[in-house]
Amino acid sequence: MKTRSIALCLAWLVAASTAQAKVNVFACEPEWGALTTAIAGDQANVTVATTALQDAHQIQARPSLIAGVRKAQLVFCSGAELETGWLPLLIRQAGNDGIQEGQPGNLMAASYVKTLDVPKVLDRSQGDLHAEGNPHIITDPRNLRIVARVLTDRLKLLDTPDAARYEASFVTFDQQLAARIEAWQKEAAPLRGAPIVIQHNVWAYLTNWLGLKVVAALEPKPGVPPTTSHLAGVLTKLAATPAKAIVVAAYEDPKAAQWLAGKTGLPVITLPYTVGGNKAAEDLFGLYDTTIAQLLQGIK
Repeated sequence: MKTRSIALCLAWLVAASTAQAKVNVFACEPEWGALTTAIAGDQANVTVATTALQDAHQIQARPSLIAGVRKAQLVFCSGAELETGWLPLLIRQAGNDGIQEGQPGNLMAASYVKTLDVPKVLDRSQGDLHAEGNPHIITDPRNLRIVARVLTDRLKLLDTPDAARYEASFVTFDQQLAARIEAWQKEAAPLRGAPIVIQHNVWAYLTNWLGLKVVAALEPKPGVPPTTSHLAGVLTKLAATPAKAIVVAAYEDPKAAQWLAGKTGLPVITLPYTVGGNKAAEDLFGLYDTTIAQLLQGIK
């Protein structure tokens, strides 16, 4: 009888452990960690490789990140070569067959949306060009709806017993996001056509969505730091083509923008870019709320 009781107890523990099993998700950027939490809730253990104050192009392949990829059932990243300097190394070192390219555990968000700025000729002398197009898709929330659908389907595949839960969460999230997108677009209507200066073109999807006009960039070429001669050229250009503001991301060095602001009197708008970029961007909805509020405040 005692042996039977022990066996039943062990069986119960195994069953309980299985019922409470969570999907381990390695998210390269904060936005994908936040989206995973929005869809999976406490059913996912989420490790986020970067913060909003880091440039995702330039991350070190630390042992802690390798460990996170090794235990992941899903690696969820922007793709389009944004993480090309470090993610392939993590995947090779992790020795995890399930998250290799082409496997269900490998999800690159940019592969599922229409990317902008796809170069006609890939010439590295022109700076940090991405063969698959601009990877900064998060700045347009319409892309988020597409990626949320793909993520949900992937979670359902990896964790079939909880498929209904993921689907229900997606439906709620998608309905809320659709309503918010409509409200954001109405709120941001005064921004359409407003000329701005940027640093690196992380805003291609934002400007396309809201109709902002980029008249100059602080980088002489994508990924190349601002130079004195180039900034002088930008100053000359703005004399002929005035702008309303200088827009930078929270993780970017603001020195060049501050210099230009001192010469022109233009306001510098530091947008969060992703979740966690400022106190108001605590989640995905807060990210777009504060982005539009800051643009409206800065561009008058």
